[in-house]
Amino acid sequence: MAEVGERSSLPFDSVLCFGGLDWWYKNQGHFDMQIMRELSRHVPVLYVNSIGMRVPRVNEGAVFFQRVARKLTSIRRGIVRVRDGFHVYSPLNIPGKFGRRFSTPILRHQIFWALRRLGFRNPLIWVAVPTAGEVVDAIPRAGLVYQRTDKFEAFPGVEKDRIVHLDRKLKREAEFTAFCATALMESERDQCRRAEFIDHGVDYDQFAAGATAPEPDDMKHISHPRAGFIGSIDEHTFDPGLFRDIVRRLPDVQFVLVGASTLPEGSIDAGNVHMLGQRPYEEVWRYPGACDVLIMPWNQSPWIKGCNPIKLKEYLAAGRPVVSTDFDELRRYDGYVTAANDAEAFARGIRQALDEPRDGRVERLQARVRDETWKQKGEQTLALLRDVLPKP
Repeated sequence: MAEVGERSSLPFDSVLCFGGLDWWYKNQGHFDMQIMRELSRHVPVLYVNSIGMRVPRVNEGAVFFQRVARKLTSIRRGIVRVRDGFHVYSPLNIPGKFGRRFSTPILRHQIFWALRRLGFRNPLIWVAVPTAGEVVDAIPRAGLVYQRTDKFEAFPGVEKDRIVHLDRKLKREAEFTAFCATALMESERDQCRRAEFIDHGVDYDQFAAGATAPEPDDMKHISHPRAGFIGSIDEHTFDPGLFRDIVRRLPDVQFVLVGASTLPEGSIDAGNVHMLGQRPYEEVWRYPGACDVLIMPWNQSPWIKGCNPIKLKEYLAAGRPVVSTDFDELRRYDGYVTAANDAEAFARGIRQALDEPRDGRVERLQARVRDETWKQKGEQTLALLRDVLPKP
């Protein structure tokens, strides 16, 4: 952590982050988690696991019980120090209209208790999930930053009108709204008190090392050529119909999926599909480099149209060719990613990537993201905070 003199020059003594995901059960490469990791080198950080936007549905079957069990386990952990200057906390919160009536006041008390326990007196509040907008007004703060990296109102099962209302409220109140997708920022700039672009970073050294590292043990039995997807396999992003059609067209290619899946069981099964499940973030870097081509078979939802997936930079850092369905942010990667919007074009893109010469390809792809590290993004964020927030 930074020296006392450096911390005293900052306009805040700590950071309270309302995260968009659960630290314990999601890939820790996400924007809010990584930026908090970088800020914790300068001031102490409390990362509050997502307070939720929707009520789990019983008709989700096993997924429903898994989500409830995970959340209860997360709450029982209390405040956990995960590294020097970085704590994670899961407060009790009941989603839904009925649950909010009783749990929102209790949630505020839990946050105050956590701040007192950690000695946070003048925190910067960083909000990565719109529902925190119902809590932040009661908390004294040095400033407020709203992270608009996803269109949460397009998330399945949420109360859309409520999310839109809270999103607009946070944009008006925040010292600045941080976007990582240029098209999304330009379309919403006039809703914000101030809009700033902070692109995703990448743990470059780790993922670049995966280009030449020995392959993971759980992939040694899978023959080449391999097409890999590394990340969560979710209904609001992944297109199972498109994926099945691609797999059918390339029977000689082995498709390796590394990540937790919320799709109905059996929806993407095939003889040449290998679902390895979720891996800890500390191990994820080993998988992209063990594939011959990397894929992003997204759907065409509003969520995807406004996205800028972190995995794209991780893929490029591994030096492997990338084939993806099209979305706005790909414009900044012309010449580095093959865009395809139907199964025939997608399969053709995979085949061409497998057949093209490899000489110099790894270095060219890696060069595109070599300087886009999370450390660099953290320094950019810190400089912006010094400029925007009132001086101490």
